[in-house]
Amino acid sequence: MQTVNDLALVIGRMLLAAIFVQSGFGKIAGYAGAAAYMESAGVPGILLPLVILVEFGGGLAIVLGWQTRWAALALAGFSILSALLFHLQPGDRMQMINFMKNLSIAGGFLALMVAGAGRFSLDARGGR
Repeated sequence: MQTVNDLALVIGRMLLAAIFVQSGFGKIAGYAGAAAYMESAGVPGILLPLVILVEFGGGLAIVLGWQTRWAALALAGFSILSALLFHLQPGDRMQMINFMKNLSIAGGFLALMVAGAGRFSLDARGGR
């Protein structure tokens, strides 16, 4: 049963991280557009390198199972902030779906923070 649990953690890590790796890479490729979008929501574009680091770097850390608990906590916080800053628009049904999606993702990351990366991870190889 432990092997099934560890496989589920690997798959869960990849599924949770996929959106962040893709989004972080997209922000690198479309830097100017991403900065403009952030500024349109009142978030200074100068924070974009930090956003890329959290999304892309944190996503890769989750996939690899490296510093998983810290990366999961960072991405949970990022998901909650993103929900509040970009999607909390009660009059817009689609934005509220995105708001709830971000909160759900944050919940998944908090669960991962508690569970850890599992046996198939760099954390396990390093004895964490």
